[in-house]
Amino acid sequence: MEQPEFGLVYVVCAHLEEAKRLAQLTLERRLAACANIVPSIHSLYWWEGKLQEDSETLLLLKAPYTYYQAIENLIRTHHSYKVPAILLLPIAQGLPEYLRWLAAETEFDY
Repeated sequence: MEQPEFGLVYVVCAHLEEAKRLAQLTLERRLAACANIVPSIHSLYWWEGKLQEDSETLLLLKAPYTYYQAIENLIRTHHSYKVPAILLLPIAQGLPEYLRWLAAETEFDY
């Protein structure tokens, strides 16, 4: 299977300020072309053997697929969680003009 050109990096943050800071760092380094922040998500999850419930913030980054490791390293370094949720979702298809814009803004050869 061929590797996709672009991906959506899904990151759960403790709060809005953290999501904004992580988005800013990622964008300043041109690792992503766009960041979307969903300010309030309700999360239920298992942590250290107990069911937890929290309000969190969702950060979505659109980036070249091959930039994932650099994005993960940056987020792990600056994230408040011991084990942050960082997931890479391949973008199988998209509006060609949008993908060209994404490539141009991240200086990716598309």
